[in-house]
Amino acid sequence: MVAHVLRLRLQLYANSLRRSVWFALGTLLALLNAVVVVLVTLGAVGFTRRVSDELFESTGVLVGAVLVLGWWVLPLMAFGVDSSLAPPRFATFGTDRRRLLVGMGLAALVGVPGLAAVALVTTLPLLWAERGPTVAGLVVAPLIVAQCVVGSRATTTLLAPLMRTRRFREAAGLMVLVPVAVAGPVVLNLGRALREGADLVPRIVEVVSWTPPGAAWAVPVAVAHEEWGRAGAHLAVAVATTVVLVVVWARGVERVLVSPLSDEVGAKRTHGLGVFAKVPTSPAWAVAARCLTYWVRDVRYVGNLTVLPVVAVALYFLTNGSHTAILLGVTPVVAFTLGWSIAADVAYDNTAFWLHVACGVRGRDDRLGRFLALCVVGLPIIVASAFAAAAVTGRWDFLAEVLGLSLGVFGTSAGLSSVISARFVFAVPRPGDGPLSTPQGSATANLVVQGAAWAVLLVLVAPLVVLAVLAMRGGDVAGWALVVVGPALGAVVAAVGLRLGARLYDAGVPELMQRLRMVG
Repeated sequence: MVAHVLRLRLQLYANSLRRSVWFALGTLLALLNAVVVVLVTLGAVGFTRRVSDELFESTGVLVGAVLVLGWWVLPLMAFGVDSSLAPPRFATFGTDRRRLLVGMGLAALVGVPGLAAVALVTTLPLLWAERGPTVAGLVVAPLIVAQCVVGSRATTTLLAPLMRTRRFREAAGLMVLVPVAVAGPVVLNLGRALREGADLVPRIVEVVSWTPPGAAWAVPVAVAHEEWGRAGAHLAVAVATTVVLVVVWARGVERVLVSPLSDEVGAKRTHGLGVFAKVPTSPAWAVAARCLTYWVRDVRYVGNLTVLPVVAVALYFLTNGSHTAILLGVTPVVAFTLGWSIAADVAYDNTAFWLHVACGVRGRDDRLGRFLALCVVGLPIIVASAFAAAAVTGRWDFLAEVLGLSLGVFGTSAGLSSVISARFVFAVPRPGDGPLSTPQGSATANLVVQGAAWAVLLVLVAPLVVLAVLAMRGGDVAGWALVVVGPALGAVVAAVGLRLGARLYDAGVPELMQRLRMVG
């Protein structure tokens, strides 16, 4: 049974590589990225040994604890990433639970994340070669790998009934952005925090070393100091943690095998009829009303809005609060993010796009309806962002110029998005999935198409950027020109993009639907 499950996983992975060139390229890029991450992590941890032994020990424990914790938490955010060998698929085969657990555990290591974790866990102990406890690190390495794999499966199995609810997926999908929001400030201020709170670091490491994610990593540290009782206590915590995780996972799998979870078919739904009743009765506004419903209820669209303050905070810290960067960076970037958010609108529709095909929605109405919904949502956010930037910097005299630049970027990106989404279908999270569940191997294709479109966007908005820089340096003429040229350029590009996108849509609806089926 164990060998059979492992062969299934390897065969599925091999079939995916043969079936899609993009999947193969994406896997290769992910593998290269994993190699770089492992080497950088090893180099960073090894460099701390030159500073002091205490810093080296502390860094090893903290990095290891973060690795284990990431394996436990991230699967809760990435719904549907790999369900090919999920326990419910074995419910009708009468499989032995213990053998199934071992097989799924080994199968979980097949892939880039599993290989990276094994490489990091087995190579980090080698850094202890000069101090002796390398053997201790290699002994606990399999235990750490087991904690990673079993912990990830235990959390997802235990919370499986809750994870299948839409509210949980929305909350988890938005919560994943919180670490992203604080990552920039933490990294930028990490050095200063360590200098100012040097006395707190040993205390933090002491606490982490007794937690389930960090206990196993603290064993080599205790062995290095020849504190055998302490090493045994850390090892006991690590073993107990692994046993508990195995029990939780086993009981969860047993429950799923006996009574598999059913899909939420026929579940209670609320329809967005209120939006349809408040818009004019025309095909374009009907499309807009449906898109507005998505902007309110779909976690993928809500995630696009949630990332905006993350972008603003990151830019603020990356530029050290520079007034010029805030004025010329925050609101225009927010405008670009909003305008580009409809580039994958058709892909987000998934099977619902068939309604457009069956009802004969014209390209003009489809493109215009999506753009109208974007304007209803995006324009108030752009205006609010511009006022916030002016309030933070105190440059109220530059408010009109910021709005002119941002509206130009917004209209330009929305026009290009209208063309892109009528011709290309990106691989995106399926309806109900979290924002991290994009199918593997799709990133390369997405980046190629979007990279070319972004290059065109930079060329189109370059005159606006030049006018903005001149206006910031005191050019009144450039400032007034930006106020006029920015919205005008955005309106022209948006109109041309909508018209061209409508033509592409009308000429290629069958092909667009076929691409959507292939991606979805």
